[in-house]
Amino acid sequence: MGKSVRTQAVSELFEAILTLENEEECFDFFEDVCTVNELLSLAQRFEVAKMLKEGHTYMEVAEQTGASTATISRVNRSLNYGKDGYEMVFGRMKANREKNKK
Repeated sequence: MGKSVRTQAVSELFEAILTLENEEECFDFFEDVCTVNELLSLAQRFEVAKMLKEGHTYMEVAEQTGASTATISRVNRSLNYGKDGYEMVFGRMKANREKNKK
């Protein structure tokens, strides 16, 4: 079995992330913690997940995001067999957007 992400260091990183209060703080923190390429890769994976969830084909996703088919496949595997983290976040984002429209 692979490495576990449930380490003290990861737990402390998540604790730090949970203290962020707005988008500007997220930009500041993540620009310090990640390289530009790391941050763009995370954003790309999130965009891939969103597009796959919306029913786009691998080809459409690859063309629009620039992601490799390997990355798209990994994200798709997470969507289908992962811990439902994407589903949880997508649901909360939708609820927040609907709440903010009112």
